Amino acid sequence: MPSGRFFLPGPTEVHPEILAAQAAPMIGHRGKEMQQLMAALQPPLQRLFRTERPVYVAASSATGLMEAAIRNCARRRVLSLVNGAFSERFARIAAANGREVEVVEVPWGQVVTAEMVADRLRQSPDVDAVTVVHSETSTGALTEIEALAGVVHEAGDVVLLVDSVTGVGGAPVESDAWSLDFVLTGSQKALALPPGLALGVAQPTALARAEMQDHRGVYFDLLEFESNIIKHQTPNTPALSLLYALRAQLERIDTETVAGRWQRHDLMARRTWEWVAGRADRGLAILAPEGARSPTVTSITLPSNHTGPAVTAALKERGFVIGTGYGKLKETAIRIGHMGDHTVAELDALLEALGEVLDR
Repeated sequence: MPSGRFFLPGPTEVHPEILAAQAAPMIGHRGKEMQQLMAALQPPLQRLFRTERPVYVAASSATGLMEAAIRNCARRRVLSLVNGAFSERFARIAAANGREVEVVEVPWGQVVTAEMVADRLRQSPDVDAVTVVHSETSTGALTEIEALAGVVHEAGDVVLLVDSVTGVGGAPVESDAWSLDFVLTGSQKALALPPGLALGVAQPTALARAEMQDHRGVYFDLLEFESNIIKHQTPNTPALSLLYALRAQLERIDTETVAGRWQRHDLMARRTWEWVAGRADRGLAILAPEGARSPTVTSITLPSNHTGPAVTAALKERGFVIGTGYGKLKETAIRIGHMGDHTVAELDALLEALGEVLDR
């Protein structure tokens, strides 16, 4: 497939230069060369996450660091904000790790507001951790985590655990300024890398929680990540080839700048929203409401004469890949992943082809 045509909401298209970077030779992962590699990764990763804290790099999917967030940071009772499939997964992970889980749930496509959370925390003073998905990949809804962090911390000894898998690298995330106790992402979304790396930032509040936990496990022990990263090492065997790709991609991101990357994603998102609005009379609509839309993925509901699988199959015949609706939305929606290294020009080519499919 030619480049610029793979708009799946993850994994995203990876630039050939980044794929090629993985072919670098193996090195000992406990030697000086590895320490130099890890040390070189930290400054651009910190710029990406907007933090002065070290950025952990795990050889896992982002789900691994979601579990780490629970095992290390949630003492007993978790409040999970559910507005789609992946926020629902966060709640399931908390329950599977023996925490009591309370849920604030809104319809798919909507977002849980800071006011709703403040109200629930007043009613549930025993909650000690809140989970949230920043950019809900299943629906294209974007939760305002800055405001959320404010009300969570006003509630007292409560930490905020943020899944920003389709946020970091495409949507503004200020780890330090917004006091996000733990925030994580995955390599295969807005960072436009192959799958297999999870990245996260733990504030001192998260580490203080970890120190009090008796059963943090081994692979995702945040204290081990912390003690190793300050020595420019990883606690477990690293995915070395993916680290080479990460190094190369961080150089590309630094050239564009993080703010420039946010702006490009915003332009692509707005182009998609305008295109859908221009076809509202034909039954197209954006699932997420205005003011709560992700700049990295848009879920578009379809008129009754089209289905998600049929539209994606017809687009694939034209050389483009997008996603069907996720889960229960598979038949009634499609999703465009306008993230990573895509451009507005590439997106316009996709939208032209999509228009042809929908006009048949």
